[in-house]
Amino acid sequence: MKKRKAIITLIIFFALLAGMIYTAVYGLGSSKSGAASDIKLGLDLAGGVSITYEVEGDEKPSAEDMSDTIYKLQKRVDQYSTEAHVYQEGDNRIDIEIPGVTDANAILEEMGKPGSLYFIRQTDKDGNQNYINSGSAYVLNGKTIDDLVKSGDAVLSGSDVSNAEAGYQNDSMNNQEIVVDLTFTEAGAKKFADATTKAYKAGESIGIYYDGSFISVPKVDAAITDGKAIITGESSIDEANNLASTIRIGGLKLELKELRSNVVGAQLGQNAIQSSLKAALIGFIVLVVFMISVYYIMGFAASLALCMYTALTIILLDAFDITLTLPGIAGIILSIGMAVDANVIIFARIREELKAGKSLKGAEEAGFHKALSAIIDGNVTTLIAAAVLGVTGTGSIKGFAQTLALGIFVSMFTALFITRILLDSFYELGIQNTKIYGVGKPHKKIRFLENSKFFIAGSLTFITIGIIAMIACQVKTGHPLNFNLEFLGGTSTTVTFNKDLSLDDVNNEVVPLIEDITGDSNVQAQKVAGSNQVIFKTRTLDLDERTKFTDTMKDKFSVDEKNITNESISSTISNEMQRNALIAIIITCGCILLYVWFRFKDIRFASGAVLALVHDVLVTTAFYAIFKLSVGSDFVACILTIVGYSINDTIVVFDRIRENLANKTDKDELITVADNSISETLSRSLFTSLTTFFMVLSLFIFGVSSIREFALPLMVGVICGTYSSIELASPIWYFMRHAADKKALKIKQDEKEAKKSKRSGKA
Repeated sequence: MKKRKAIITLIIFFALLAGMIYTAVYGLGSSKSGAASDIKLGLDLAGGVSITYEVEGDEKPSAEDMSDTIYKLQKRVDQYSTEAHVYQEGDNRIDIEIPGVTDANAILEEMGKPGSLYFIRQTDKDGNQNYINSGSAYVLNGKTIDDLVKSGDAVLSGSDVSNAEAGYQNDSMNNQEIVVDLTFTEAGAKKFADATTKAYKAGESIGIYYDGSFISVPKVDAAITDGKAIITGESSIDEANNLASTIRIGGLKLELKELRSNVVGAQLGQNAIQSSLKAALIGFIVLVVFMISVYYIMGFAASLALCMYTALTIILLDAFDITLTLPGIAGIILSIGMAVDANVIIFARIREELKAGKSLKGAEEAGFHKALSAIIDGNVTTLIAAAVLGVTGTGSIKGFAQTLALGIFVSMFTALFITRILLDSFYELGIQNTKIYGVGKPHKKIRFLENSKFFIAGSLTFITIGIIAMIACQVKTGHPLNFNLEFLGGTSTTVTFNKDLSLDDVNNEVVPLIEDITGDSNVQAQKVAGSNQVIFKTRTLDLDERTKFTDTMKDKFSVDEKNITNESISSTISNEMQRNALIAIIITCGCILLYVWFRFKDIRFASGAVLALVHDVLVTTAFYAIFKLSVGSDFVACILTIVGYSINDTIVVFDRIRENLANKTDKDELITVADNSISETLSRSLFTSLTTFFMVLSLFIFGVSSIREFALPLMVGVICGTYSSIELASPIWYFMRHAADKKALKIKQDEKEAKKSKRSGKA
C-alpha cells in the first residue's frame, strides 16, 4: 500500500514539475502568463520610456526644490516599476526612465502634469461660493486659483500632504467602502484642522483642485485634528489608486512641463540575457553534479527539488509583477546556489544520525527535526533583512528585497516539503541501502579558537588597508570609493548617427572609443527607438573631453557636430535613497540582533552574529576600495546579499553550539564545545559555500562585463561570510561568554571567601 502511495506521489510530483517547467518556458494562454519571457525586464535589459520634464518659469529653481521634486517623482513612478529612475538633467530638467513599458503617451497621460494641487474652502469670508456645480462637474466660480491663494481660500497646497494611499474602511452600515487615506505634514495638519472646523460648523465641503479641475469635493462631516483625512465616493480601487497617485504627485513644489518623451532600447542588448542564461545553466549543471556526487540519492532528490524551485521562482516573478534587472538575474542565479543550503543542513544531520546507529527512517526523521531550528532561524534573519529593505528601501533596493523574500519562501518550501516527500517516496520504493545515502564520518577536531586571534588580526589589517585606500581616493577624487555616475551624476551625450546602429554595434564599436577618451569603464548606452539617436551616459566630462568626444564621432562615424548634444545629469541614486539604504541596513542589523537574542536567549550570540555581519560589510567595502571597483546600485545589492548569506551561515554554527551546550557535562570546557560545534558544521559550511561559489563563478566567467563587476565582490563576500562564521562569530561569542563565566566564578569565590572569613571571625 505504501509502495503504491509512493508511486502515485512521484507521478504527481513529476507531472507538477513538468507543468511548472512548461509554464516557465512557454507560459499559459495567449498572454504567456508565468513564462520567463513574460517577466517585466528592467531598462538595462528591455528598454522602456524616457520622459524629460522642464521646470516652468524664468527663474532658476533651487537645488532643494529640485531634490524634493525628484524624490517625490521617484515615489510616483514606483507604481510602474521599482527599477524606475528619476534624475536631474542640467539646471531645470528632470529625466524619468521607466522600464518595461513602450507607450510613452499612455505613461504621460497617467502621470499627468505634476504640481498645482490645492484644497479650497467652499465659500469666501463674504459667503460667496468659491466653486459651483455646473451640472457635469465642479468649476471655479469666476475666480482664478491665484485669486484663491492670495485670499487664503486655498487653505492647503500639495506640499502640505505627506502621503496618500488607497484602501478600504467600513461605513456606518458596516459595509466595506473604498477610500483614499490622506496624511498631512505637521504644518498641513494644523491648517486642515482649522479649515475642517470652520467647514463642519458651516456644513460645507472642501474641494480638492488639481491641474485646472476638481478631482474630488468631499463634504466635511467632522472637524479633523489628527493630521489625517479620508476621501470617499470612489467607484473602484483603481480609481482610488489613481486619485491617491494624483494627490501624491500634486505635492511637488515645482510646475513641470513635458519637454520630450522617447522609447529607449535596452542598455545591454540581447547578449546580456543570453550570457546570463548560459551562466545559469552551466552553474546549475555543476551544482547538480556536485550534489549527487557528494550526497548520492539525497543529492538527486535535492536536484529535483531545485528544478521545481527554479521553475516556481520564474512563475512567481511574473505573478507578482516584479521587474527584473541584470543584478536581479544575478540575484536569482545566486539564490539557486543558496537554495541548497537547507538541504545540505538536513543531509548532514541525517548522516550524523546514521553514524550514531539509527535506522534510515529514524535518521531521516531526526535529521529533518534537528535541522529545522537552524533552517528557520537562518531564513527568518534573512527575511528580516528583506522586510526592512522592502519597507524602507526605494528603487532597485526594493526590487532586490522582493526578489530576496521570494527566494527565501520558495527555497524553504522546496527544501522542507518537496525534498522530504521525495526521500520518503524513494524509501517506500525500497531504496533503503544506507550506502547510497552516506554515513557521517568522524569529525576531525580542529582547534579553531586557538588560531582565531591570527584571523582577527588578518581581517583588521585588510580593513585598515581598505580604509587607507578610501582616504587616498577621497584626497584624489573627493570621494572615498570609485563611485560611478549612478552616485555622482555625469554627462549625457545624445548622438544622431547617419545610419541605424544596433545596440551590439554601439557597444562593440562606439563605447570602447568613448572609454578611451574618458578613462571611464562604466559607459552606458541607450538607443532611442525609431531613430538613429543613441544616448551615452558617462562620468562628468570636461571641455577637453567633450571636444575629443565630438571629434571622434565626426572622424570615425561622419556625424555632424550639430547632431551631438551634451547635458549634465544628476545621480540616479539620490541622497534620500542613499540615506534610506543606510537606515535600512542599520535597522536590519538591529532587528537581527533582537531576533537572535530572543531565539538564543543570550545577547552574546546576537552580538557575535551582528559583529560578523559588520566585518563582512567592511571587508567587502575594503575590497572595492583597494581594487578601485566601480560603485553603483549594484554595490548596495552586493552588500545586502552578503549580509543575508553571512547571517545564514553564522546561525547554523550557533545553533550547533546551543545544542551542544545543552548536552554539556561538567568536564567539558567551553572552548572544546565551541571547537567541536564548528567542526561538526564545517562540511556543511564549506559545501554550502562551494555550491554558492559555483553559481557566482559561472556568472563571472560567462557574464557580460557589468555582471562580472557584480559577481567578483560577491565571490569575495561568499568566502568572507564563510570565514567570519567559522573564525570570527564563534570566537567573539566564546570570548564574551568566557569573560562572563570567569567573572561569575570570581564573584562566587569571593562570596565563599567572605563566608569563610565570617565563620573564622565567629570562632
